[in-house]
Amino acid sequence: MIIALIEDTPVNLLIMQSLVKRLEAHDCSVFSDPELGLAWCLDNEPDLIIVDYMMPRLDGLEFIRRCRATPALRERPILMVTAAADKEVRYAALEAGATDFLTKPIDKHEFIPRVRNMLALRAAMAASTHRADELAIAVRQATEEIYQRERETIMRLARAAEFRDPETGAHILRMAHYSATIARHLGLPEETVSLLLSAAPMHDVGKLGTPDHILLKPGRLTPEEMAIMRQHAVIGYEILCNSSSPMLQIAAEIALSHHEKYDGSGYPAGKSGEDIPLMGRIVAVADVFDALTSDRPYKQAWTLEQACEYLRAGRGTHFDPVCVDLFLEHWEEVLDIHSRYQD
Repeated sequence: MIIALIEDTPVNLLIMQSLVKRLEAHDCSVFSDPELGLAWCLDNEPDLIIVDYMMPRLDGLEFIRRCRATPALRERPILMVTAAADKEVRYAALEAGATDFLTKPIDKHEFIPRVRNMLALRAAMAASTHRADELAIAVRQATEEIYQRERETIMRLARAAEFRDPETGAHILRMAHYSATIARHLGLPEETVSLLLSAAPMHDVGKLGTPDHILLKPGRLTPEEMAIMRQHAVIGYEILCNSSSPMLQIAAEIALSHHEKYDGSGYPAGKSGEDIPLMGRIVAVADVFDALTSDRPYKQAWTLEQACEYLRAGRGTHFDPVCVDLFLEHWEEVLDIHSRYQD
């Protein structure tokens, strides 16, 4: 451990240094100038500080106050050296943050046990902090494992829905990354962006409840069939809702709201503008763009330029205009995602 001795009287400093050497091996730094001693303590964070009260320019009380004002030294043991009769000084030292006292003249029978006790206290505090750090790391690792298992489960459920839907291949990966791009440039926290990236693939999980003759129909749906198809938004929400998982909560919100339109003409609730949850507004842009630029049994893929024009035309009617603008402003990122996740 590292011990700092601050004492302006050379004789006392020599005595204390000699007594410290009788203890187990410790690094001991001595200072007769309190200002130099304070600067060293702030830079090196010793395990124990022994400081005299009566010193020029910077007395022991102010020395302790400045140490305690530094987070790294706030809990470190500090022994103040005072005369036995200096009760008022001792009271003030306790208020300033002194841990214990040494009485002048220095008595080896008092000095060695008190220093040993302070070092033992510091060792116990360090061990406790180390244990707390280990527990924090273990909790983070366990949480990360749970998160990864949860994410894997979600992706597998998303793929189950995908296998029933002609929207196959890398659609869920592309639209999820498009969504994350918009969210990131909206300034959302990276943790939220990460949750969205994991939750967005669940947007159409409700199609698990859509009959095959409607879901797989190659031609245009009748009004009655379309009404059944649109139920997938509510079905998806019911599959995902009431979860304690933040990721599934976002996924449920997306499943319910990503077919709403900015002008209120969407489904299932006919919400408009900012009444539509932000995650639903983001995914609406990403999902439609990727659907337009992907081959389907009932249509050929649109060109990227055609899909961009569709987004511009729907800006403020179908889509949140801010989400459209951010999507198009970061076109290089869009092209990278489009080329990276091919069917």
